[in-house]
Order: sequence, then C-alpha cells, then structure tokens
Amino acid sequence: MPPASSSASAGAQTAVTTAPVTQPVVARTGYTQDGETVPTGEWLSSPYIPMDSWMYPALLRLYSMGYLDTAFLSLRPWTRRSVLHMLDLSESDIRYNGDEQAEELLDKLYYELRDEPSSNSLPFKKRGLVYGLSSAYVGARVVGGTVLRDSYHLGQTFNNDYGRPYSSGFNSYDGFSATGELGPFSLYFRGELQHAPSYEGYNLPLTQSLSLLDGITYNAPNNLFGGLNAPQPTIPAGPVPAANRFRVLQATASAHVLGHEISFGKADSWLGPGVGGAMAWSNNAENMYAFRFNRVEPLHIPVVSWLLGNVRYDFMIGSLQGHTYPRHPYAHSEKIDFAPTKNFQLGFQRTIIFGGQGHAPITLHTFLKGFFDVNDTSPAEKYSRADPGARFSAFSFSYRLPFLRNIATLYADSVTHDDVFPISAPRRAAWRPGIYITRLPFMPKVDLRVEGAYTDYVTSRSVLGRGVYFEDIQRQGYTSNGNIMGDWMGREGKGGQAWVTYHLSGNETITAQYLRKKTSKSFIEGGTTQDIFRIDVIKRLKRDVELNAWFQEERWKAPIWKAGPQSSTTGAFQVTWYPKLKSGFDRH
Repeated sequence: MPPASSSASAGAQTAVTTAPVTQPVVARTGYTQDGETVPTGEWLSSPYIPMDSWMYPALLRLYSMGYLDTAFLSLRPWTRRSVLHMLDLSESDIRYNGDEQAEELLDKLYYELRDEPSSNSLPFKKRGLVYGLSSAYVGARVVGGTVLRDSYHLGQTFNNDYGRPYSSGFNSYDGFSATGELGPFSLYFRGELQHAPSYEGYNLPLTQSLSLLDGITYNAPNNLFGGLNAPQPTIPAGPVPAANRFRVLQATASAHVLGHEISFGKADSWLGPGVGGAMAWSNNAENMYAFRFNRVEPLHIPVVSWLLGNVRYDFMIGSLQGHTYPRHPYAHSEKIDFAPTKNFQLGFQRTIIFGGQGHAPITLHTFLKGFFDVNDTSPAEKYSRADPGARFSAFSFSYRLPFLRNIATLYADSVTHDDVFPISAPRRAAWRPGIYITRLPFMPKVDLRVEGAYTDYVTSRSVLGRGVYFEDIQRQGYTSNGNIMGDWMGREGKGGQAWVTYHLSGNETITAQYLRKKTSKSFIEGGTTQDIFRIDVIKRLKRDVELNAWFQEERWKAPIWKAGPQSSTTGAFQVTWYPKLKSGFDRH
C-alpha cells in the first residue's frame, strides 16, 4: 500500500531531490502513461464512487494542481480502481515535488481506497473478496419559508440532489451503501429512507397555465389538466402529499472486461467538467435504470491517439420515469472524450429520448437514424413512424492554462437541441463556462471556482421555454421523475455560481457559495429570480466519521405564483460513517 503519511516520505524525498525521478509508473500500475495496458490488475472490477462523495473535490483539486493527467473531467463518476490507477501514476511526481497540500490529498485518498490492493502491491498480492458496508449516514434539513421545487419551470431551492423530495419544515434522509467485489465482478447498492412534509403546491390556474405552456392538453383546450396526463411530475400541483419512502439511489451489477465496466442498474452520471451543473447529464434528477458500457481507463489507439491522444467513451440506455406525454419513453447517451495533451481535453456527447406509449414504434431504422443522421428532423418525420427521437448534443473542454498549469483550469460545457453539436451552431446552444483557481495569492489553502450558465440563447427558437431541454414530441423533455437530468439552470435561464473554499485538511473544508438565477419573461410570465447564499462545513469527527453541515439563505421572486419577494432559510447536517470493508488478499 502507499505510504500512510506525507511526513514519512519527507525524509526520503530530501535524499533524492538532486536526481529527477525517471521511472515512476510502469512497474507500479495497471496502466502506463500513454494509455497502453499491462496485465497487472487489469481484470479487477470495482463500483463507481457516488458523485456526492468528498473524493471528487479532492481529485479535481489534485488535477488542477497539475497531477492526475489520466483523469477525464467530463466523464464521471469514476470507479474505485480507476481512481487508484490515477493516484498511482501521479504519486511519484507528488512526492518528488514536495507539495504538502498535494501529498495530504494523496494520502487521504489512498486511505479511502485502503481496501483495494494498490497496483504497487501486485503481483505479490491479488485481491480476494472485498465486501461489506461502505457507508451509513443520517441527515436532516430544517427549512423555514416557502421553497421552489420545479426545475422544469420556476426553479428549485436545492439542486444536484438526486431528485430528493423536500419541503418547508423538517426533512430527513437516512441511508447506507454496500459494496461487493470479487475478481472481474462487483456489486454496489445505496438506499435511502426519505421524509419530506406535505407541500402547498400550485393552484389549478397556475397548473393549467404551465401545462398549456408545455403543450400538454387533454381532449380540449378548456380541459388542460386531467385524464391520463395528471398528475404531471414536472408540475407540483397542490396540495403535494408528504413523502415517506425508501428509495434506491444507486444499484449496479458490473463486470470488468479489458478496461471497460459493463453494468446493469442505477448509477450516477456527470457528463461535464464543471461542479455546479452539467449540461448533458448530472445528479439533479433521480438516476435511471440502464445498461452501461463504460471505458473507465484511458485507451491508446494507434494512429488516432497520435493525433487526438488517449480516449475514453461511455454508452448507456435505459427507461425514463415520470413522463406522461408520452408515457415511459427511453433514453440513450453516448459520450467520447479525447486528451490531445495532458493539459487539454475535449468531448462530444449525444442524448436521444425516444419511443413512449402511443408514439412511433422503436425500430432498428429509427434507432440508427438517431445515431447517424445529422439533418434536422422535419415536422412530418417527427410525427411519423420515422421519428428518431428528441436529440440533444453536447460539447465540452477543459484546459490547464499555460504558465499556470498547477494553478488555473479553464473549462466550458454546452448543449444544443437538434443540431449536430453546439460548436456547429453556437447561437442555438446553452453554455456553462468556468474557471478553477487552486490557490489564491498569499492564501495557499484557499481556492476559487466561478461558473456562469445560460440556456436563454439569443435566437427566436428560445421562446416559451421551447429551446433547450424541451421537445415537440417528448413534452416533458429532458427530465426524470419530474426533474431536469442536465443543468439545473433549466429552460431559458441565466446566472452563475461562485465558491470560495478554505481547506482545513485533505478532506475537511469550509466553503462559501453564492448562486444567482434568472428565468426569462418570455418563458414564465413576470420571470423568476433566485439568489442563494450558502456556507458548507465538512469536518471529520473521527478518522472515519464525517460531519457535513450547511446553512443556506434563499431569496426569490416568482410573481406568476407568489406576489412580492419570498425567502427560505435552511439549516442542515449529515453524519456519515465510512467503515472498513472486509477483504482478503491472497499470496501468490
């Protein structure tokens, strides 16, 4: 296993500072720097790390410090072993450079993966059965005031939250996760008992107005909300009953084959380089059950990689829940990312929502048309048996800036509807640009991240909410169980976020966040405005017990629903225990 503390390596590091490290990786890892694989440990499977884990901020900070060159930012989540390989490839550089903060991050991450045999222990050891409880947590939120929970129209008070129910009053979320790994197979399960009080919801006139805005009617214009389409999960029609339920957040059965995780079940997806949102796919909504084929390790392709660098790709297909117009459509997503240099990455993605009860039957012809046809779908096609589905395309990039390689990372994320890619039609695309600065001048433990976002693009297509995330056939658009699967900025919105984080240690932080969002008056009558101020504190009570406490003050206006300024105040905490998994390491 890796060294247990940075101080232990400091003396050895002093002794070698006169000579550069020349052979740091090939013998230590299952994957070399150019992406070619070696047999060591290549066949072992491991589960995905959940997107709300403390590990991702630590890993992203390490990347922007100039390490983790094999991390693909726009293809998350990462598996436990893929993260282990990233760390193994970077360990020598981190130790040699003597960056105390990077070393501390490395040691905390290695400790979190202590149940996996590190690549440097192979071939002397092989992994046996690894199993047990991987986390258990209790969480509560107390909310005063009126909340927004309508990501498809007015906005939402809490975003990137797995579509959890919430309301004014006392809310609770208590859960656990369990892991099992054996050779090329792995299992993961995370479930949660959720409680949220009853909620006022929208009155009938507002409900009808939003239903008509989405083009969902029942039989006649004077009967706008009813029949088979009611209730619509995208519209919180009141009164909304209290939620008391056990929900599966993630559940996967996986097999590892030549650098790929092939899985069935419910897993996170975050297909963008930012942390405030992801245009193509995020954890803003409940995960869908899907078949997934994910290249979890960088792939070196002869000739192609000489030009475009290492490659990763991800494919998934599953059934969306919470759609009533039409009911039960399917969705598939494809993403491919390239790393032409160790500091620059770019990626392309496409999501297609198709089928559904009462719509065109799914055929091989329409399925392949969604993949390969680059032309816009005509109205005649859209309402015929030849409809390829609602097509959304995304483009992203990230770049560690010249002369600031270990300080600043610039990135952008974008999505468009019915165009080949956002870069081919930038005026008809939504964008989320951002910059991450790992250390502020004279404050090495403080970092800054700023992201802007807008989905209210300038052309006439972006009116009445019918640009991004909406589609003429799939009227409930880019949603799962009522919440937008992509960026919480939603339809015809603009705004941004900023975070300032003080790092108490590698896994303890204090973060101040400001968020602002405005929804266009051409979509929602009178528009909407949200301002959110939030303080998060993450502290370890013991080595394996984490406290995450936060306070949020929200002020919002939505005159279509409530007259005058509104507000909500939230105090929340979650205590998480990370027990050691049971494992057996066999000697050869």
